[in-house]
Amino acid sequence: MNIDHTEFIMWMDRIMKRFDILHERVKENNNELFSIDGDQLLDNQDVLQMLKISARSLQRYRSTQKLPYYTISGKLYYKLSDVHQLIRESLTSPRKNHK
Repeated sequence: MNIDHTEFIMWMDRIMKRFDILHERVKENNNELFSIDGDQLLDNQDVLQMLKISARSLQRYRSTQKLPYYTISGKLYYKLSDVHQLIRESLTSPRKNHK
């Protein structure tokens, strides 16, 4: 089967337009899956990198209820606004003096 250059370009253009449509749909679905009430959800790795803390510290924030979390399909997520609130609280709370 032979196709000329013009027909090939036309087919490739149609394929690329379909890929663009699919890409937009995937982006929309990802945004829906990783946000709640318009607030972005972060997983453990995102929060660890953002706060530059250890996994144990993050676990401590959860267990002391300093950082609310959500379990979705067995995976932990945090609202970005809750992480920002934790940061604000840690900046305004007095530090303990260690001698």
